[in-house]
Amino acid sequence: MKTEQKIWIALAAAGCVGALVAMIAVATSMPTGIPIVAALIICASIIGNLVVLFKHADRLQKIASALSVGSQVRMTAAYPPDSLLKEIGTASQRFMDETNEKVKTLQNENTDISLQLQLTQRRKNSIEAILNSIRDAVMVTDDRDRIILANAAAETLFGFEFDPLQPLVTEEAVSSDELVAAISKCRTSKTAHVRHELTFEKDEQPITYDTVLSCVEDDKGNVLQVVAVLHDITREKEISQMKNDFVSHVSHELKTPLASINAYAEMLVDGEAEDAETVQQFCGVIQGQAQRLSRLIEDILNISRIESGLVKVSKKTHSLALVIRDSVEMITSYAQEKSITVHSPASILYDQVTIDRDMISQVVINLLSNAVKYTPANGEITVRTDLNEIEGQITVMITDTGVGIPAEDVDHVFDKFYRVKANNKYAKGTGLGLNLVKQIVETVHGGSVFVTSTTGEGSTFGFVLPLLKETATQTV
Repeated sequence: MKTEQKIWIALAAAGCVGALVAMIAVATSMPTGIPIVAALIICASIIGNLVVLFKHADRLQKIASALSVGSQVRMTAAYPPDSLLKEIGTASQRFMDETNEKVKTLQNENTDISLQLQLTQRRKNSIEAILNSIRDAVMVTDDRDRIILANAAAETLFGFEFDPLQPLVTEEAVSSDELVAAISKCRTSKTAHVRHELTFEKDEQPITYDTVLSCVEDDKGNVLQVVAVLHDITREKEISQMKNDFVSHVSHELKTPLASINAYAEMLVDGEAEDAETVQQFCGVIQGQAQRLSRLIEDILNISRIESGLVKVSKKTHSLALVIRDSVEMITSYAQEKSITVHSPASILYDQVTIDRDMISQVVINLLSNAVKYTPANGEITVRTDLNEIEGQITVMITDTGVGIPAEDVDHVFDKFYRVKANNKYAKGTGLGLNLVKQIVETVHGGSVFVTSTTGEGSTFGFVLPLLKETATQTV
């Protein structure tokens, strides 16, 4: 083979070897998914070979001239082929070493980038998990009032499905015009924090939210995003209203007996009671109102202790039939004054319950006393018990033939201070007796209360208590 052919073959081989080494390095050493980096390395290899060619362009030109005029001897003497090949080989080796070094550098950089991407993804997942775990509804809108972030609570509240790739327009996704207007106003006014109390309809029930809107600005003061956090305060509002109602009712109930006591005491002081009979009458009114006041305060304290968990409970195993029997005996004389007949149940063999006897006695007496109050003369009151061995519970029912309760009042008779207006003329009271019954049965003993009534025909009040577990097992 001629010397010039060897030279050109060596040049071409050097270039191919350099490109091949680069491609092999990319294919075997670099991670997948970065074709741009591979292309850059290949281009660098080709450019390196071109540099080598340009570097020896003058020599190659002289070689070509020498070959064209037949001066092979002079060319060989001036540019020995072995020397030229060696120099080209050295340059190629140097280029391959540089290429390998660059590949290693890129590998290290790519590893760092991969770690950073993994860390960023973990942080993103952690933030999403935190947002979705928050019970408050959280929503973020951009400078065009589009929803770019929302947690699960916000999706449930407004009934949309958030997709980060397809931002929703706030006006279309949020059903509350008031909230949409508040977000837009917060963005345009650049107010740092705004607080609103908004009410939405959910399952046909009004729900109140304490809504806080905050602006996110860049270093130039431009509003980039608006963050809305909605906290459900419906229960807090209800409790606040209940407290206000409680104070109002207590004040009213306390003022009535106190006014009577004060009035009759003043008449006694002014000497308006001219004889012993009048004095006794005035003192009797004062005593009766003082007792009413005492009962009211005692009921309020008992309910408060039960609700706060501070009541002292002494639970023991008792026969419920015996507790009912004793309570009926206590109320019989009161019922006989109105010629009302009380029918009590026969004893049940296995009716053992774990109760605070005094509290359950108070429950039965309260229900019997209400039945007597609202039953006309010559009426009847029937006490029945029903033992459910399968469910392991016993039910006590007190049925009267009284005036009954209007349908619209039935669901509220166990509320604090609630009195049926239609029945006020039959008896006076504080409206706390039935609520105390409910607290004792449900809160203290884990049972339940119920009532059914028909106006003009009578009512049935009752409660359910769990049987003693060993007794329930024995009866089954």
